[in-house]
Amino acid sequence: MKIAKVQSFLLSYPFATPIKLPFHGGERTILKRDAMFTRIETSNGLAGYAPGAASEKAHQTIQTVVAPFLEGRVLSDPDALRVQFMQGPGRDGEIAKLYCAVEVALYDLAAKAHGIPMSELLGGRVRDRIRLYGSAGMYQPPAGYAEEAAAIAALGYRGYKMRPALGPDADLEAVRLMRDAVGPDVDLMVDAHSWWRMGDNSYSYETVERLAGEMGRFGIAWLEEPMPPDDHEAYIRLKEKDLVPLASGEHEPNEDRFLDLIGSESVDYVQMDVCCQGGFAMARRLFGAIARHEQRFAFHSWGTALEVLAAAHLGVCWPDTVVEWLEYPIYSTRTLRSMYEFPLAAEILKEPLAIEDGNLIVPRGAGLGIDVDESVVDRYPWIPGPWSYFRTDSPAETWAVTSDHSVKWEGKG
Repeated sequence: MKIAKVQSFLLSYPFATPIKLPFHGGERTILKRDAMFTRIETSNGLAGYAPGAASEKAHQTIQTVVAPFLEGRVLSDPDALRVQFMQGPGRDGEIAKLYCAVEVALYDLAAKAHGIPMSELLGGRVRDRIRLYGSAGMYQPPAGYAEEAAAIAALGYRGYKMRPALGPDADLEAVRLMRDAVGPDVDLMVDAHSWWRMGDNSYSYETVERLAGEMGRFGIAWLEEPMPPDDHEAYIRLKEKDLVPLASGEHEPNEDRFLDLIGSESVDYVQMDVCCQGGFAMARRLFGAIARHEQRFAFHSWGTALEVLAAAHLGVCWPDTVVEWLEYPIYSTRTLRSMYEFPLAAEILKEPLAIEDGNLIVPRGAGLGIDVDESVVDRYPWIPGPWSYFRTDSPAETWAVTSDHSVKWEGKG
């Protein structure tokens, strides 16, 4: 089976009016949401698909580096092709991560050629479902978080993640109201990545420690990235206090830093995004280390249903004592008010994901089990530029954000 063509497609969903989200010490503006997928076609007419980081740099690298490498090669074993790529262009770490995202499409193709689910090429599934947590909660008053948490729990999700950014007292009040709203049986995740992005208003270590202790009394599942993610020593200090479970990982730049995060036991939950941090290959290596250190893994996924589906195929190859959670973004619909609408996220697939009682039932069809609806290319044309901006009051700065979640800041706007 010879690889005939490799193409990547950038997509955008613009908002009619920019979304303004004030936070403690600044404001975030969201202009659009972006997505990307790669399509690989073989000489016998099969097509495989992969999600990816939606940036022009990623798109150009796929077209100028990855596609020329793959086109014309025989696909029999995706792992063998990766080894060859890593001995050449993949010596560049950032290009290697891009290749590993594209590689999802190679696994999709190989599984389709064998008539088996992708999970069977990734180690073999040990279960058919993976637990989702509903991820939403963009900067809003405490009562708004509580209302949203209750609405998402009512859909059957047993976990809800929010992003506090209102100031220490209001952040704590949001957690209290959420717990009152959902009761004791719904897990609450607090993604505190804004606490170190507020410029001079960023929370001190002492404030973070106090909030960790107070939030811990409400039984939250984890406190995510409450401090700069590259400061593993600070996480170790906080974890030793045993105040609340800690989570981090989506901003780790490479495997060595992941292994340090795991080996130092800086956190309870390790997170990784298969689209922009090393794909299936690195995740499979990390899972063994996570299991040995008796930690848990939770997929980071902040885009489309294609990303969620790809991650799920890998996740079900491990027991839920290791791979416990898969993040599932909850966007606004006609019947649910959440952070904002992003219809492209679901429409990228030809069929909806099968979700029952907050679990994703991983399809057993060949490959991914659901194909991409390529009509989204024409319906959601790419709009250049960052999708979001952070503005801090002190110092007065504005920072641009692109789709690569492993990069803390893409650059000044």
